[in-house]
Order: sequence, then structure tokens, then C-alpha cells
Amino acid sequence: MSDLRPRTHARSRRAHAARHGRARKSHAALAAAKVVAASLAVLLVSGASLAAIAVAQLSGNIESVTLAGDDGARPTAAAPALGKFDGGFNILVVGSDVCDVEGGCADRQSELNDVTMLIHIAADQSSAVGVSFPRDLVVPIPACPQEDGDGYFNAMTAQPINNTLSYGGLACTVLTVEALTGLDIPYAGLITFNGVIGMSNAVGGVPVCIDGPINDRYSGFRRDKAGEYTLQGQDALNFLRTRHGVGDGSDLGRISSQQVFLSSLVRTIKSDSTLNDPSKLFGIATAATSNMKLSTQLADLRTMVSMSLVLKDIPLEKITFVQYPGTTGQGGVYSGKVAPITAQADALFAKLASDEPFVLAGETGIGSTTNPDAPTTPAVDPAVSGDPVPVDGAPDPADGAPVDPEAPVDPDAAPVDPAPATEVLAGVKGQTAADYTCSKSNN
Repeated sequence: MSDLRPRTHARSRRAHAARHGRARKSHAALAAAKVVAASLAVLLVSGASLAAIAVAQLSGNIESVTLAGDDGARPTAAAPALGKFDGGFNILVVGSDVCDVEGGCADRQSELNDVTMLIHIAADQSSAVGVSFPRDLVVPIPACPQEDGDGYFNAMTAQPINNTLSYGGLACTVLTVEALTGLDIPYAGLITFNGVIGMSNAVGGVPVCIDGPINDRYSGFRRDKAGEYTLQGQDALNFLRTRHGVGDGSDLGRISSQQVFLSSLVRTIKSDSTLNDPSKLFGIATAATSNMKLSTQLADLRTMVSMSLVLKDIPLEKITFVQYPGTTGQGGVYSGKVAPITAQADALFAKLASDEPFVLAGETGIGSTTNPDAPTTPAVDPAVSGDPVPVDGAPDPADGAPVDPEAPVDPDAAPVDPAPATEVLAGVKGQTAADYTCSKSNN
């Protein structure tokens, strides 16, 4: 297991950086990274027997890239056998905006990471948190190793985080997020447009709710009225890319709208209809591995399978998607960009570093809203469940035995401390995979 404690990036550590590759100019996804938690889970959510077959067949699909420190300076776990990963881990998933006209967006001269998402699994494997970084978030960029292995690009201050992929490749994006969060990130992946299309097709479509009509001529996504739609293929990709049709038209709105899709995708993949269908799982895994560039430590499919077994067992309400705290409308270097809200960000990453549980205050973000038709938890019939039925006026057995006010008190008994309350992270926006939400139309 990698060390998840906060730390600084000493230049001596970067001196061990090995040569890293740049992503090919291909249909790379600016929105695909939102399917990351699911794309890890697909590599064996049904059991180790499928993995043993899949590892051999899927390994040839993967293109790898070396991160700074992969030559031994970075602490990582050895590739495990086909079993559950030991402890917690951090993965950075990046989506590039490079695509051609056929892919539905304009050509660019440079490659930008329009989606940057950190996935943190707690050391006790009880929870997962995905943190989305706004593409226009202004941050310092540390010195990054050159792709030819001969020296470093200079460090820069006050740059949008989506410049890092163009500046120094996936390794530079990882170094930037490590410095920003204080977490070690030994695993990373770059995901393509085709990965989103293939995975949404393989799972049979993803149900997505919108609260009004959306007509985004930039992404090509259009629906004439509110409702729930099952999206797959190019339609799913166009939805993930839509920004002008949701919220306030900003990237902050797009992030919360994408979390509507991602939460539904996780629910779909963890459903029995997917978990019990090996051919469907293998199809999703094939789509993922064929359209991802992975760091050396992650490219070993034994590691991916072991991680997926952890994700399979985390309940929906313990899978949380949040936005890195930021705000718009500031001046100076933040003009037209996103300024970090440092206090909120520090509180968030302190929780992740120490694996302390937290809950959100209920703000899903400007691009999403609560689904008024969300299913409710069905009442349990005690006659079916076998739970004892309390008699009217009698204490509920679930609440424990009644307390006799005249019973003697043992003066030597140790006091019972109440369980500590889970802290609410005020201002941090997001939702869990168990929350049913709708994308918020701005039409």
C-alpha cells in the first residue's frame, strides 16, 4: 500500500523521475474520466474466476506511461495475486480534450486535461471518494520531467490545471495534483472518448434524469423535455460533454451534471443484472482497457483486478463524488478562471489523508438537483424479515433493554463515550452513488 499521508515534493524526489510518454493524438476524453470508479470495478466485479481469464486477454490492450518516481523513489505495493488489494490507494484519472471533427469537437494545437479526477480509497476499504478538479482551477505547477528524460520543465505559478497535460504529460498532471492535495498518487490513467462510448454500450445504457429540455449545439446533446433517458454510445458521450445546456453554462455546472451520470453508472454496474453477466463485464473491461493509457504501476491487470474487488464491496452510500472547492468571479490571476477555496479544500484533504469519515451538506452543485421521483427504501415487513414486532406501548427491542431508574449504579463502571458525530464538510458540493439526482437544465 502506498503512503497516503500528506507530504511535500522535494526536488530530490523528482530527480529520480524516469522518462515518461505523452498521450497519442487520438479521440481522448474530456468527460470520460467521470466513469473512472466504474471502469476499475468492471475488471472483475463478478469474481476472481473471470479475472484469471480476462487478465491474459486484456493485457495486450493497454498502453502504459511512467510517472515520476516509478523507478523506485515512489512507495508502491507489489502487484498482488488475484485477490483483494491490501489497504487503501489513490488513482488519478485524466481526460484529454484532443479529438478530431469526427469525434464531435474542434481540433486543438495542444492537449489539455479538461477532466482531472482523483479517486481515494480509505485504508480500511470502507469508502471511496472521487474529487473532480475544475479544468480552469488556477494552481501552481511544479517542475515536471521532460519526456526525453533530460532535465525538467520549469515550475510555474498561477496556471489553469488543465495546462499540465500539454506542459509535461500525465506525469506532470500527477505531480501537480500531488502537490495540491498532499497525497501520494502512484496510479494514474488517461481515458479516451471511445472508452466512454464502449463502456456505456457494454453496460446496456445508463439511466439519466434531466429536469427540463436541453439543447446544447456545442456538444450535440438534445432532449425536448424533462424525464429519464437511457443513454449509451455517442449520445452518452454528448451528455457528458454538455456544459452550455446545464447549470450556469460553466465547467462547475458540468461537473455536477456529470456526477448525475456517474452515480447512475455505478448503480448500474453494481446491479445484479451486470454483476451476474460475465459477458457484459468482459465487454466493459475490454472497452476500458482498449481506450486507456495507464501508469506503469496500474497497467498490471492483477493490480486493477484487486482494486476492483475492493470497489465491488463498498456500498453505494459510501461512494462519494465531490468537486474541488472553487469559486468564479474573482479578479487578478483568477479573472475568468476558478479560484480555489483553500480552507474548504484543506478540510477535505485532511479528511482523506487521515481516512476520517465525513458527510456533505446536501449541495449537489449548480448543474444538478434532487430527483423528485427518486425511489424510496421499501418498508421491511417484520413477518418476512423475522425482526421482533414491538407491542403497543412497549419499548422497541431494537432500542435495547429498558432502563430501570431505581437500579443501582456501579461507581467503578467505566463511562461509555458516545460515538463521535460524523463531520459535515460545509461548502463542499457533491453527492453519493446512492443519491438520485437530475441534471439541471438552463433552458
